[in-house]
Amino acid sequence: MALLALQPVQDMAVAPVPEPAVTQAAAADHADVPAPSTDIVVTRPLAPDPAEAVNIKSFEATQAVDKAVFRPVATAYKHGVPHPVRIGVHNFLKNLHEPVVALNYVLQIKLGKAAETVGRFAINSTLGVAGLVDVARKKPFNLPRRPNGFADTLGYYGVGPGAYFYVPLAGPTTVRDALGTIADGLVLSAGIGAPFNKKAFAVPAVAIGAVDRRAELEGTLAEQRLQDQDAYASRRDLYLRARAAEIEALHGRQHLQPCNDPQSRL
Repeated sequence: MALLALQPVQDMAVAPVPEPAVTQAAAADHADVPAPSTDIVVTRPLAPDPAEAVNIKSFEATQAVDKAVFRPVATAYKHGVPHPVRIGVHNFLKNLHEPVVALNYVLQIKLGKAAETVGRFAINSTLGVAGLVDVARKKPFNLPRRPNGFADTLGYYGVGPGAYFYVPLAGPTTVRDALGTIADGLVLSAGIGAPFNKKAFAVPAVAIGAVDRRAELEGTLAEQRLQDQDAYASRRDLYLRARAAEIEALHGRQHLQPCNDPQSRL
């Protein structure tokens, strides 16, 4: 659960790249070129999965717990708690992560985005009532929320994802992302201190954060349950492609389009 709570919410989804239009002249120029093969090509995942057999077992166990516990709790939360309250909780939890986001933009030498993130944190922590209202994204500030973390910084400087693995209850990750998640948590608990290093704060924050994310993901997960023939491989590939897209976006190569929450963690 700790990994789930501390993992930055990185919000990317893979958007299909449209095929370029082919003019008649271009078609004539390529008349002698053989047509593309229609054979199915099996591609490798974006990270090695050496513990696939164990990961599948972890995935299946997590699915069973999700069906019995997490999904009913998240459904009750979504239908029982008023929407404005849920939005406030979501904003509050996101605001807590802004110092880590700002620090990693400094490490990536993106000082403009670091300053904007500090501004977001200051505005939302004061005018936004401790982050419950995302005032900073509205006029006249227009400061968007951006995901970032130490795993992103490692990826930005060329560190590969390493082996993929599925942590029971917490969800998918890689060696790089797990190390980054631990570093994010250390910054909040050791670097900033109270209240992040207090169990009275950390335990409820972990629990509420997990329920909030699970409720937010229900629509996506329900659709995937209907469509996936190989749910494990689909979730793995979705996670890895989303993480790769986020690293690409840090370099300004955004041919993979971000969205609100790419990571189907359960």
